[in-house]
Amino acid sequence: MTIITAPAGSGKSSLLRSWADRQEPGHRLAMVQVQQEPDAQLFWLAVLNAVHGLAQDLDLRTTEEMPPVASPDFSGEAVVDRVLHQLSDLPGRVSLLIDDVHELTSPEVLTQLTRMLTRLPDNVHVILAARRDLPLRLHRLRLDGQLAELRAAELRFTEDETRTLLKASGIALSDAATARLHERTEGWAAGLRLAVLSLSGHPDPERFVAEFSGSDRTVAEYLVAEMLDRQPQDVQDMLLRTSILTRVSGDLADVLTGRPGSERILLDLEDANAFVVSLDTERTWFRYHRLFADLLHLELRRIHPDEVRGLHRRAAAWFTDAGMTVEAVRHTQAAGDWPAAATLFADHAFGMMLDGQQETMQSLLEAFPPPSTADLPELSAVRAMLDLWRGRLDDAAAHLAATTSCITEAPPKRPAKADATVSALSLELARRRGDLAEVLRHAELLNAPPAPPASAEEVALGADLRVLALMNLGIVEAWSLGLADGARHLAEAVELAQFIGRPYLEVAGLAQLGFATKLRSFTEARRICEQAIALAEQHGWDTAPILAPALVALACTQVFNGEFGRCEDTLAQADEALRADAGADIGVLHRLTKGLLHLARGRLSEAEAEFAAGYELQTRMSHPHALGGYVAAWLAATRARLGTVDEARAFLAGLDATLAGSGEVSNARAVIALATGDPAAALEATAAVTEGTVPVAHATTIVEADVLAGLAYQALGAPDRARQSVERALAAAEPERLILPFVMADAGELLRTVPRQRSAYGVLLTDVLDVINGSARVTTAASAGPVPDLSATELRVLRYLPTNLSRPQIAGELSVSVNTVSTHVRRIYAKLQATDRSSAVRRARELHLLGTGPSR
Repeated sequence: MTIITAPAGSGKSSLLRSWADRQEPGHRLAMVQVQQEPDAQLFWLAVLNAVHGLAQDLDLRTTEEMPPVASPDFSGEAVVDRVLHQLSDLPGRVSLLIDDVHELTSPEVLTQLTRMLTRLPDNVHVILAARRDLPLRLHRLRLDGQLAELRAAELRFTEDETRTLLKASGIALSDAATARLHERTEGWAAGLRLAVLSLSGHPDPERFVAEFSGSDRTVAEYLVAEMLDRQPQDVQDMLLRTSILTRVSGDLADVLTGRPGSERILLDLEDANAFVVSLDTERTWFRYHRLFADLLHLELRRIHPDEVRGLHRRAAAWFTDAGMTVEAVRHTQAAGDWPAAATLFADHAFGMMLDGQQETMQSLLEAFPPPSTADLPELSAVRAMLDLWRGRLDDAAAHLAATTSCITEAPPKRPAKADATVSALSLELARRRGDLAEVLRHAELLNAPPAPPASAEEVALGADLRVLALMNLGIVEAWSLGLADGARHLAEAVELAQFIGRPYLEVAGLAQLGFATKLRSFTEARRICEQAIALAEQHGWDTAPILAPALVALACTQVFNGEFGRCEDTLAQADEALRADAGADIGVLHRLTKGLLHLARGRLSEAEAEFAAGYELQTRMSHPHALGGYVAAWLAATRARLGTVDEARAFLAGLDATLAGSGEVSNARAVIALATGDPAAALEATAAVTEGTVPVAHATTIVEADVLAGLAYQALGAPDRARQSVERALAAAEPERLILPFVMADAGELLRTVPRQRSAYGVLLTDVLDVINGSARVTTAASAGPVPDLSATELRVLRYLPTNLSRPQIAGELSVSVNTVSTHVRRIYAKLQATDRSSAVRRARELHLLGTGPSR
């Protein structure tokens, strides 16, 4: 990598552009311009979009995939991983140029940037340009000779280069005047450029150079004034009046100047390299060089001090009409019209929330001065939205009460959106708190169609509210009440969100629908979860909290299907999505799935801890969780398998009648009976499940009961009855390919007594035994096909795939980063034509790249 560090106007950006223009064909190049005072989200999305563009140019992404957009609970770490992943997929030589990196001041962003820079693929070259040294920990790159550094001394013009510049610009100066100009500017590129602009057409260039002096700021102010004085009056006026903007278009400049023709002026200034840069390929939006913009603004305040607020108001009105709410609010704030800014912000906050722009909302809210926010009741609704986003439910309730009071005191003809916002936030708060009665009440109110005659805005608002009502109602029905209507209401919410163009709500609805469908069909749940994940990735929401239910539900289906490696990877992504705030509903399933994975790996103590944490979360809910029976049953069963039988019995004795009478808990009693050497009691417990005298949540319970009955018959010396129980278990497991119940019960020895060729479910029996043994059937290398060419490092990583080690643990073993391990794993999967860890191990054993023994 290369770092260019020099003061403003030293020619860093010009150098980057010149270097980029000289690159050979096939060299892929992406450029990112860091905006002034960016937040983490804006910066990383710009980087990701730049890399995303390279992938699109190479047809590495589908045409339907959307570029990344803003999302709530943004994760810079996740975006860094995604950037590295996309870079690693790009062939050939790739360069990423990031200009004005000094605008990044957040320690968190700089840490994330360091992480990216120290994990770059071998074919990628990153170039950073900044005005000052950056607090990046790049000492290892420097010691390894992987870091080149250019500073102001390397960028300064020499006297010969100054002479070449003057000659190329058509300016004739004596050698003495050239030497003096170089001496006065010290080779500063911007100073020389400004001097050249002023010297063009100057009646006495020698005198101009003789009078040229001063500090950097004085020189810059003097040269800009000299340049402005030589521009036509209309150009000067446009530059001054548009200096309040961070970006300017021709139409917007016309509004601020009160005259047409600004676009032509902007285009001419850019062509003349006069500190105007276009921001898009169509050259419709422009920005001024930051130093130039600062000085223009200073001149505006000096010449037209009474017009600054009026210019901001005109800019705010233009942005409002253009539908650019964020810019409109910011210019209203800059005008000092705090009540108007609060009203404008509050009027659009609901839509921003539905589009996942909570981080931007937080930034706008923080721009209001503290004394004024207390006197602006309109902002209480915005605060309630952000509190709900952060999981601060008590604060959300307080701000929601203030909003309700404000609306109550408002005129009778207050906007319908105000009442709707309160109802929507009240619904969300009630669901998060588990207040089912309030959820049902608010959902009924929001689900009602608008009273005729309804405007287009009211119809659109009604559709938004209906999506929220259906979604919250469906979540409660699925997670707490266990009602089939939950899936139906969520499906309706997803369909409506798609119809009205709310992709954020569509992803949220699909994610919740994945769980709601899980107890009915693992196969269908997996399809819906994968659909939610794919849609979220198109919008850059692959680690957003709204996706967590889909990730956890998918991981749950994977662990039940014996795909433990894939489950581990999915849970890692779910951990990232749930890093900020996890409700008890999703938290129970999250803990349950983690416990099942530990159980499948034979880590009983870790499984017991996860089940206990899930049960504690369940006690916080006002209604039983849909998976409550499994949490309690597997907690007790795991304790029995750990040898703490008395503790397991005491725990079951304390359950309420509903849980105690479930089929899941009956299976737990069977496990306790087997652990204490009482197979007859185990059969009695499982009979309640197999005979259908107790309710069960899913076919998993029936499979588990038949497996436990088989173990009991085996202990009683009744092999025929044991095999019959196994056949019944396989029959119940086959439609959903439920492998986990056999693994949890450690039923390998029992399953081996069943002749595979005589079993009606021989394929599933073989798959189960392969998972239990940690290997698959071995074929000869000749029949398996050609052996792929794996690198030495890939072979080292491959050796760890049959183990129980996670990717972070493998990284620790090899002393490399997790991202490096993930990159090698992806390449291994591609070369072995595998889709997951299990299939990669199976394929490697077929090719004799791995031994055929069981996993350690």
